[in-house]
Amino acid sequence: MTITLEMMPPLMFGGLVLAMLIGYPVAFTLAALGLSFGFLAIHLGFFDLNFLQAIPGRVFGSVLSNELLLAIPFFTFMGSVLERCGLAEDMLDSMGQLFGPIRGGLGYSVIIVGFILGAITGTVAAQVIAMALISMPVMIRYGYNIRYITGVLAASGTITQLVPPSLVLIVLADQLGKSVGDMYLGAWGPSIFQIVLFAGYTFILGIIKPNHVPAVPIEERTLTGWPLWRKCLLGIIPSAVLIFVVLGTMMLGLATPTEAGAMGAVGAIVLAAIHHKDFSSTGRKILIIGVIAAGIGTIIAILFSENIVFKIAYAITYLAVAWICIEAARIPDLRDLIKQGYQTTMRITCMVTFILIGSTCFSVVFLGCNGGVWLEHLLTSLPGGAWGFLIFINIFIFFVAFFLDFFEIAFIILPMIAPIAQKVLAPVVGPDAALIWFGVMLCVNMQTSFLHPPFGFALFYLRGVAPRSVKSSDIYWGAVPWIGLQMIMVLLVIVFPITVTGLLDKPLNVDLDKVKIEVPQIDLPPLDLGPPQK
Repeated sequence: MTITLEMMPPLMFGGLVLAMLIGYPVAFTLAALGLSFGFLAIHLGFFDLNFLQAIPGRVFGSVLSNELLLAIPFFTFMGSVLERCGLAEDMLDSMGQLFGPIRGGLGYSVIIVGFILGAITGTVAAQVIAMALISMPVMIRYGYNIRYITGVLAASGTITQLVPPSLVLIVLADQLGKSVGDMYLGAWGPSIFQIVLFAGYTFILGIIKPNHVPAVPIEERTLTGWPLWRKCLLGIIPSAVLIFVVLGTMMLGLATPTEAGAMGAVGAIVLAAIHHKDFSSTGRKILIIGVIAAGIGTIIAILFSENIVFKIAYAITYLAVAWICIEAARIPDLRDLIKQGYQTTMRITCMVTFILIGSTCFSVVFLGCNGGVWLEHLLTSLPGGAWGFLIFINIFIFFVAFFLDFFEIAFIILPMIAPIAQKVLAPVVGPDAALIWFGVMLCVNMQTSFLHPPFGFALFYLRGVAPRSVKSSDIYWGAVPWIGLQMIMVLLVIVFPITVTGLLDKPLNVDLDKVKIEVPQIDLPPLDLGPPQK
């Protein structure tokens, strides 16, 4: 049988699916498939050997030199440090005591802490494990339904995929060619709505089945009044400051994603140091001085122009941060924690780089075999127009997520369908917001990859730390209602695009035919060149 050019794209796509099912490492599978089909295409005369020069050109020109991807190691390091520094324990304990006396209160505390930790760590594994180790024994002791416990812990851990500064959003912004700041602005609406959905489910469960989410008896509270609020604020305020330093500076245009990530990495070390029991009294005094100096500098920058007082104030702040980082390096526990953060960062960054290289090999050959045209014809001929396209893509991503994680989906599938999404969705929300809407929608959808069997990693993490009395069936069945809530969130984003586009800058509607440019005439004195020289 003769292989024609029209047969190459579906053969490549089928080979990709088959290779993924085998379970061989994705990065090497992609590279092997791309090069194998590339040499086959050369043999069949579809293109010559020179075409494959595009692969190293794109690897060194688009992947390894991509400044946006430099933000990934910074955010990974920030999450790796914060996941081990004890911040989650303090916040869960204080929030649990604050909300415990109301029905479903421990569930609310897990959801809220999951949202806050998601905004400062961005790591699903650490978040699920930390919250399960701390909250699961307490919830079991007070009689919470075991399936509700496993479901809320797993789902609250996956919130970090959607809440800025999520690594998923950075990768999606890069692959879609959009601004990270715009992607973050688009994700805030769905992330807040998702928290409301989770809390609403807990509230309704408390009404329908109150014995599933009982209140904690008031006599069990160890803290009340101001001491309780103080402990809550000591966890929330530093976290809020770090969130502003990372996200606020980026959205205000004061820092690029890479610069914001670098500040977040340093801020994570500072936060870990001030939460450690061995942090010295001198360090606390220097911290207070640094905070006061930063406040003074900020007020001066807002009310006046930058002057010498502003520079001195922030110089004091930088010195305070440097002192705290030196103290962190002197504490053995924190030194080991920072070392583990470096190791985790290196491992994840290398994984991302190799997947990118492999996906580049595959995509160059796929496009060279007219794969883009084949895919566009396939997806634009779906019934229902833009809505049919969105429903099909979301169902497809939902089932692909059974086998692939979000990095693989973002690097393999997204570059193929992004140009088609831009073309199909631009009439609905405009060309500027189309890919932002599409990217956030897929981000909400890809959260389910951590929850649904058989390869839901959040469920694996729970199984690893849950007591033996908790059955695996309870973990799997407990996740089902929360997967349903996340799919409801996908439908809300599809039906109401304003949940994503509401915070984005509106494009300027300018009629170019009515634009007039008037250049004022300037009367110049006549030129007097003098008499001709002899």
